[in-house]
Amino acid sequence: MTRRGLMAVALTAALLGTTAVSDARPTTRAAQGDLLDRAVAGWAKVKTARATFEQTINNPLTGRTLTASGEYQQERPAKLAVHFADPANDRIVADGKFVWLYLPSTAPDQVIKTPQSAAGTGTVDLTAQFLTAPRTKYNIEAVGAQTVSGRATHGFNLVPKNTSGAAFLKATVWIDDDDATIRQFEVTDQSGVQRKVRLTSFKTNVPVDAKAFVFTPPAGVRVVAR
Repeated sequence: MTRRGLMAVALTAALLGTTAVSDARPTTRAAQGDLLDRAVAGWAKVKTARATFEQTINNPLTGRTLTASGEYQQERPAKLAVHFADPANDRIVADGKFVWLYLPSTAPDQVIKTPQSAAGTGTVDLTAQFLTAPRTKYNIEAVGAQTVSGRATHGFNLVPKNTSGAAFLKATVWIDDDDATIRQFEVTDQSGVQRKVRLTSFKTNVPVDAKAFVFTPPAGVRVVAR
């Protein structure tokens, strides 16, 4: 698969949803710890999300840095529609039964179709890994403040307590001080590849387009079942 294809595959495992729950900003380490708990509670209330994003992948083995951008709609728990602006027209659609990966920028004659039962729920909502019982699954360290897309945030390092079969070696999530949403996350996978996803806009519990979660392979395109 090409580098652009790998960018799209990486993003399939990187999308998230949280919700606004408070307007108090953390000023102490104890308050910052409470921010994580607010994010966990808020995430559980989300039904839909719409966002725009920028993604950067750094591969230390090749020394290459790849970027991508686009927008997505999400209807939890199992529907997702990603439209890339760069590379243009690439799409990821999870319709509740299958994940469809269509990358005309690199493979215009092919669509990859994967059962969601095989892909797992994390394929369309990585927040499930970050914000489902994080204090049970991870060693957590507060890492201070950072401004993300003009928003004041505080960060948390998450290191799996059980590394066997873990999806990543370490993740850092940046949570909005005002509304307790995740605004950015950085993940280092088992091979050392680093992925950063920054949300440039983000709204939860808003109307989404049901048609966005329907994918029909273009005429003449070969469907590859995985």
